[in-house]
Amino acid sequence: MSEPATSPAAAVRPAILTVDDDPSVSRAVARDLRRRYGERYRVVRAESGPVALEALRDLALRGHPVAVLLADHRMPGMSGIEFLEQAMDLHPAARRVLLTAYADTSAAIDAINVVDLDHYLLKPWDPPEEKLYPVLDALLEAWRRDRRASERGRPEVKVVGDRWSPDFFTLRDFLARNQVPYRSLPSDAAEAGLLLAATGAEGLALPVVVLPDGGWLERPTEAQLAAAVGLHTAADADFYDLVVVGGGPAGLGAAVYGASEGLRTVLVERSATGGQAGQSSRIENYLGFPDGISGAQLTDRARRQVDRFGVEVLTACDAVALETDGPARTVVLSDGSRVSGHAVLLATGVSYRTLDVPGVEALTGAGVYYGSALTEAAGCEGVDVHVVGGANSAGQAAVFLAGRARSVTILVRGAGLEATMSAYLIDQIAALPNVTVRAGTQVVEVRGENRLQRLVLDTPRGREEVASDRLFVFIGAAPRTDWLEGTAVRDEYGYVVAGPDLMRGGDPPPGWDLQRDPYHLEASVPGVFVAGDVRSGSVKRVASAVGEGAMAVTLVHRYLEQTWNSGDLPRR
Repeated sequence: MSEPATSPAAAVRPAILTVDDDPSVSRAVARDLRRRYGERYRVVRAESGPVALEALRDLALRGHPVAVLLADHRMPGMSGIEFLEQAMDLHPAARRVLLTAYADTSAAIDAINVVDLDHYLLKPWDPPEEKLYPVLDALLEAWRRDRRASERGRPEVKVVGDRWSPDFFTLRDFLARNQVPYRSLPSDAAEAGLLLAATGAEGLALPVVVLPDGGWLERPTEAQLAAAVGLHTAADADFYDLVVVGGGPAGLGAAVYGASEGLRTVLVERSATGGQAGQSSRIENYLGFPDGISGAQLTDRARRQVDRFGVEVLTACDAVALETDGPARTVVLSDGSRVSGHAVLLATGVSYRTLDVPGVEALTGAGVYYGSALTEAAGCEGVDVHVVGGANSAGQAAVFLAGRARSVTILVRGAGLEATMSAYLIDQIAALPNVTVRAGTQVVEVRGENRLQRLVLDTPRGREEVASDRLFVFIGAAPRTDWLEGTAVRDEYGYVVAGPDLMRGGDPPPGWDLQRDPYHLEASVPGVFVAGDVRSGSVKRVASAVGEGAMAVTLVHRYLEQTWNSGDLPRR
């Protein structure tokens, strides 16, 4: 049972949510919480994990903050740890508490790593004045302090646009992936008209971004938007020890290890940290997370580590060239600025391949999306969704979307999923009643007036037209390495070649002027390293990308030591 997720006071009172499958315990927790916190916080009670998640989704959609989550560990169907892990995606700032019996304290300790648990409480907690309230007082104060700091640093922005405009989607997706608080206002909403009139932005081409100070941006680029909302877009220093290009798992891993080991490190990201992994709805086979972890959770934890070690992160900065000048390695950005360092790590990952069929280009961002497009998940409630692709990323998206959509249809060109998807995902998909797999099927055209409405399919039985509200595409990826043309050796598919793969007949690549051979992850330019999916021959897994990022830093140290010892670099 769950309390209604709306009330007149809910707009001003943050929520404290408690979930326990035992009705008597659930009522007792809620009673003690209301006794002390009822005037300042709204207490929401649920008796199962799924019901509690639905209440959290409703609070998130309405923009209502959640301060603390208290979950019982032993609940049938969904344990407290599983609930808290999924709740992190909806309300990442909420403090997390696990209620557990003495016999389950080891599980609570494990949960500290799995869900960033803030505290665990033993049942019973009587008297609450000694065992419950002091813990919650501290957690609530920490939550309020962080919220005040966040509101001072990056107040909420508002984005007004046509619901089915690709530009409207792009801006919202950029803000969401960079964790910038924002409100989305469809242009036909009364509030949108009032807002534009109040700011003097009427008559401008949509989408319009209204800033907290009352200023506005008309159809801004990502770089313009990043600068306006306070993201870091220009380097603070003239020179660094390590320049990391790309903010996916490999780049974030390298930045953490580099900065923690004393290297002055800058990370250059063209859109948002996390890369493709950051857009994944669920990563089930990442070591150390037995219950899985979402890409957003993994990215958020990595961001916090990067901040902790003092890495400088540049957002919405697109690398367009790589230059060498003596011992310096310089990354040239699209705005003409330059970021130089002793060593460079290429960790740009890959970009989703686009679906090359009639109608796709016009409807991309208006019903057709590449990747999981988590910002569109709320819009999938009760509609028919199609997913193109048979690899893990497609399966993860299908499982995630099945929780909201009326139906999810996976379209696979091959004979089935077995050859391309992990067994655990195939089993999950088979257990979902609203997910269908159609093998031997391809999309040959998309149709719609201003938004996606229909798909034309090529099936074993011939052409077929079906209704569709959303199409998510996962048909492989390609490296974005054109900017390295003429600088770094790439293979026939555009991936950067490194280490022993550069050697031909025992000889290093042309232009290699060092006595030694290239290090394992070193590209054809000394002092330039490559890690993750963009490397030729890499294993396309999150764990391997993180590992290569860490390994690259070790090789950077070796390169710097060797170069300093040869007198090419001055010691600082």
